[in-house]
Amino acid sequence: MDFDTWLIKRLTAHGVYGAAQDTAHGRGVIAGLKAFQKRFELPVTGTATAATIEFLRRDPQVLGSSLVIFNGRPEMPVEPVWMRDARRYLGLKEIPGAKSNSTIMSWAKRFGGWVASFYGNDDIPWCGLAVGHWIAATLPEEKLPSNPLTAMNWSTFGRPVSVPALGAILVFKRPGGGHVGFYAGEDRTHYHVLGGNQANSVSITRIEKVRCQAIRWPTTGGEPVGGPVCLSAAGTTSRNEA
Repeated sequence: MDFDTWLIKRLTAHGVYGAAQDTAHGRGVIAGLKAFQKRFELPVTGTATAATIEFLRRDPQVLGSSLVIFNGRPEMPVEPVWMRDARRYLGLKEIPGAKSNSTIMSWAKRFGGWVASFYGNDDIPWCGLAVGHWIAATLPEEKLPSNPLTAMNWSTFGRPVSVPALGAILVFKRPGGGHVGFYAGEDRTHYHVLGGNQANSVSITRIEKVRCQAIRWPTTGGEPVGGPVCLSAAGTTSRNEA
């Protein structure tokens, strides 16, 4: 059982989770964590802190007893929650021609307003849309760029970090525009990027480091864990993500 599945099951067992029973660490999980933390007078962060996890491990039937039963749990994931959510969509592709992928289109609909009106089909570059969806779904209090569809606007998102860690937001220049995705590692010359609209799909691809314009981190995303992740130079290399 992965960590997010375990977390949802424990929140459900404690009666503070009412959303879908899936593996998505979304608004239902955040609301459940806040309710649970408030109940037990823990700092209300909406995140799975170490103290919160220890309380969640307890059997809800014996919380008021001197006897405490603990349930096992998977190891805390190193990847931040927004990157874990993005991984669930690896392999998602555009639909060539007049049709569009309903999942990609649903991301625009959730934004509503001008984004939903503007985003008429999945032929429109959607790397910024994907990153915006994954951040908004997992960090609902995070302030997004006013125009999340324009990749270069992510260069002022959150706060800057000098050294990338798993999940850092990387912004790249390309001919005629930009590209944005999440840091998954690096080799000597390229970053390995988890993102959307890479070969018209959600994938992990290599992008030259010299193209990188900014490395950012969400202000509500806690502190980066670890640092650079060294990988081999194997894998697909992207040169234009239009």
